[in-house]
Amino acid sequence: MRLFPGELYAAAEALLRDFGELDLRLATVESCTGGLLTGLLTEVPGSSRVVDRGFVTYSNEAKIDLVGVDPVVLMAHGAVSRQVAIAMAQGALDHSEADVAIAITGVAGPDGGSDAKPVGLVHLAAVRRGGEAQAIEQRYGPIGRQAIRLAAVTDALQLMRTQLQSS
Repeated sequence: MRLFPGELYAAAEALLRDFGELDLRLATVESCTGGLLTGLLTEVPGSSRVVDRGFVTYSNEAKIDLVGVDPVVLMAHGAVSRQVAIAMAQGALDHSEADVAIAITGVAGPDGGSDAKPVGLVHLAAVRRGGEAQAIEQRYGPIGRQAIRLAAVTDALQLMRTQLQSS
């Protein structure tokens, strides 16, 4: 029995294979997904060849302490923002041996949303060492906490795949 849906597991397996063929290592830094992405990746046998480490930075303090997000950036833009997602990804690279880092921050709900940052808003960012960060904003809507988190993990896999093409 797998912990994750078959199509998600297959996508993670293919991504890890492709990263491995290029001898690339990755790090994750997750807020609203709470380690689900790292859990999915490490569900795949042999993932230790590619996965360097994962950070769960649920609180603002963890974002600052573990991956060095600038408190000024957090105060200016809020934890759920493009700027913080990029800072999280860059910080994961700075605090790891990885070649590529992916960050996820958002509002999974059911509470915690606002007019400016509603439930279902998720920012993702990926950066390859020496490269430019890529960031995307997703507005999944109030589809439920589990669905938002799984959708963010799915989109994170796709965003990591784009980093393979920046070689």
